[in-house]
Amino acid sequence: MTLSEIKRISPMLAVADMEKTLAFYQDMLGFVPTMKSAEYAIVARDGQIIHFMKAASEEIMKRLRGHVEIYIEVRGIRGMWDHVKSFKIRYRIRDLFERDYGMTEFHIEDPNGYLIFVGEPTAEASKAEGAGAI
Repeated sequence: MTLSEIKRISPMLAVADMEKTLAFYQDMLGFVPTMKSAEYAIVARDGQIIHFMKAASEEIMKRLRGHVEIYIEVRGIRGMWDHVKSFKIRYRIRDLFERDYGMTEFHIEDPNGYLIFVGEPTAEASKAEGAGAI
């Protein structure tokens, strides 16, 4: 077998409304559109990308809502949380908390009903807080 390297795994998500989706990922999480059309878009941040494609029908979206999740591991979760919590009036958000498997997380539901877990290893989050870095 030839040795190979996986360089990136990028989710490809069906969306109901491209403009609302792009606005959410940009405003909430700081992703920037690198390719954008009514049917397909790509956003990027810190070398990571997410692809979005316009869903073929509302039936497809009904089947996906509540069944799609993505996990974004970050560095500096408390700084990100300070920004994200200001959107609680517009989006469903679960407050910052510590998991028993060693991650500090918050959860957000995007405009398509997808659950986004944002997490950082708890030890790193604690070190950053203790050092005054956010």
